[in-house]
Amino acid sequence: CQGECDVDAYCEEMIFKAGEILSILGNAIPDQFSINNIYPNPFNPITNITYEIPEYSKVQIIIYDLQGRQIESLINKFQQPGYHSITWDADDHPSGMYFINMIAGDHINTQKLMLIK
Repeated sequence: CQGECDVDAYCEEMIFKAGEILSILGNAIPDQFSINNIYPNPFNPITNITYEIPEYSKVQIIIYDLQGRQIESLINKFQQPGYHSITWDADDHPSGMYFINMIAGDHINTQKLMLIK
């Protein structure tokens, strides 16, 4: 797109701010729910999480500690299909292993994170 794009308009490429649609290339929509990449991992104390959702869904992204206690909720809202990104600043948390859990629609995806201070 040249300049600003309407989300409903056809665009070869759209780029939005973090936490929103990162890009749609040729109207490509992901074919599965997933956490694509967590980088850096291990991290100190900020990491970026990219994920994809293929359909309009309520998305929850929650961080748990090793004991299974929820320590932070990063996302809890309905989102459009596409490629999304969010940053987690774990400055207030101790070093250790954490789990990130994404619940979207009927799909659940969990991955490990390592915070090293």
